[in-house]
Amino acid sequence: MYRKDSGQISFAEFLSPFGKLDENNRWVKKAALIPWDRIEERYAALFESNTGNVAKPVRMALGALLIRQELELSDEGTVQTVLENVYTQYFIGLHEFTTKAPFSATSMVYFRKRLTAEVMAEINEMIFVPEKREDGEDGNGDSPGKGEENEGTLIVDATCAPADITYPTDVGLQGDAREKLERMVDILHPGSGERRKPRTYRRNGRRDYLKFVKGRKKTKKQVRKALKKQLGYVRRDLGHVDTLLGQTDDSTLPVRYAGYLAAIRKLYEQQELMYRTKTHQVDNRIVSISQPHVRPIIRGKQNAPVEFGAKVSISLVGGYSFIDKIGWDNYSEAGLLPQVIERVCP
Repeated sequence: MYRKDSGQISFAEFLSPFGKLDENNRWVKKAALIPWDRIEERYAALFESNTGNVAKPVRMALGALLIRQELELSDEGTVQTVLENVYTQYFIGLHEFTTKAPFSATSMVYFRKRLTAEVMAEINEMIFVPEKREDGEDGNGDSPGKGEENEGTLIVDATCAPADITYPTDVGLQGDAREKLERMVDILHPGSGERRKPRTYRRNGRRDYLKFVKGRKKTKKQVRKALKKQLGYVRRDLGHVDTLLGQTDDSTLPVRYAGYLAAIRKLYEQQELMYRTKTHQVDNRIVSISQPHVRPIIRGKQNAPVEFGAKVSISLVGGYSFIDKIGWDNYSEAGLLPQVIERVCP
């Protein structure tokens, strides 16, 4: 259940053993920019039940998440910072300084669950758009009027948030897949009951891979030859892993490697198809085994025509940035323009 806060206080009313708060402090300024009362109305709607433990106030929940993000802290670090800083205690809505932690590190998990990306987007709108009064005036006492002309500039653009991955090549991806499959064979074999470990030809695979990558100039023929060899090693190792999985408990393979295996299966299908059809395009192309959700994003830049990461569409209005869409797959941002304009100029 959720019980609304008894009321917000100003920085001058905050009781501190260190004297009056500085109105120019960044946390005091940030607190003044956020419409806590309006946000609380939205936050209270998330709690349908009137029974159970009382949740922390929204100012505490949102404030803690903002502190964590601003200072790049862990959940435990956020609690410690709030405990030691009078200004962060005011920012999260406390009325006086305390030496007792107002929330625990585990509470941060619940804060994130309730303040989802959709809710945070609504909060951003509340901060950006001034509250309209019933008499037609905004929060500053000015009457906008129906005949007021639009002003300002709207900038809409898309970019890519690069993922932390090695620049992908077909041969390199297959070499990585081969090494991970060899490790899986090592993990699964002891529990299989087989006396002899399957032959993976790992020395030959490593030798062929290094011989290729150390070459300075690589012709198309050399690339296809190297790729064919690595595909052969991966195909053989996949067969060994499947056999061993049938002879052992599924839990023998660590969760991380189980995820790798699913990505490698898909990667092999894609690479084998492109090799056989002599193409370099395939839907939902995997460019990283450890991060199979990352996709190549066509950017059209001269020095980087393709980037690898999430595509982000951002609009800039009055100094505020709004994320309109985030996606791992490539998409056309032109279709977002009408809804962005409608949001900014309702």
